[in-house]
Amino acid sequence: MVSVDLRRQYPKNLRLNDGKEVAIRLMEPGETDKSAILKFASGLTEDDLLYLRTDITDPAAVAQWIANVASGNSITVIADVAGEVAGYASVHQEPARWTRRVGELRVNAGPRFRGVGLGRALVAEVFTIGQSLGLKKLCGLLTSEQHGAQTLFERLGFRVEADLQDWVEDRHGRVRDILVMTYKLDGFTDKAAQPQR
Repeated sequence: MVSVDLRRQYPKNLRLNDGKEVAIRLMEPGETDKSAILKFASGLTEDDLLYLRTDITDPAAVAQWIANVASGNSITVIADVAGEVAGYASVHQEPARWTRRVGELRVNAGPRFRGVGLGRALVAEVFTIGQSLGLKKLCGLLTSEQHGAQTLFERLGFRVEADLQDWVEDRHGRVRDILVMTYKLDGFTDKAAQPQR
């Protein structure tokens, strides 16, 4: 479950590089956010969907995500612009004891909200959330073809820790390599990653 201290931090507003105001809030279990994510997913391109870890166009997959939020295994922040989901970022934890200090970062900005600092702002929120959870490291799993995402992660201080050959199969059955990129949260103070307020 989300701590009271973390819950008090949201909602919050920030201004993107293009001047748009964005409200950042916590995802809540229930049909409202399930419907909002499904609507967001319907606006993604086939290429965007190709690289997602789970198929967020599938109501069952989104229901599982919501269940992870309800159980506390995932904490998700949603960027909201005029009632529309503009993007999201999650930190997902596995309950296994040996990986309890590592969280997986998942982030996605809608096509109309890319290149204006939204992804960076959402990642900064997850850095802060990860620290509040006592995590020591965040990891992101990217295919080797996701050059833009890899560049963003590198600018934020993530480093490639592993290159796993033929590790995943995409939505079309093609085998792809996975890059495991990690960021040590100990002493996170990177002002460049902080959202503009």
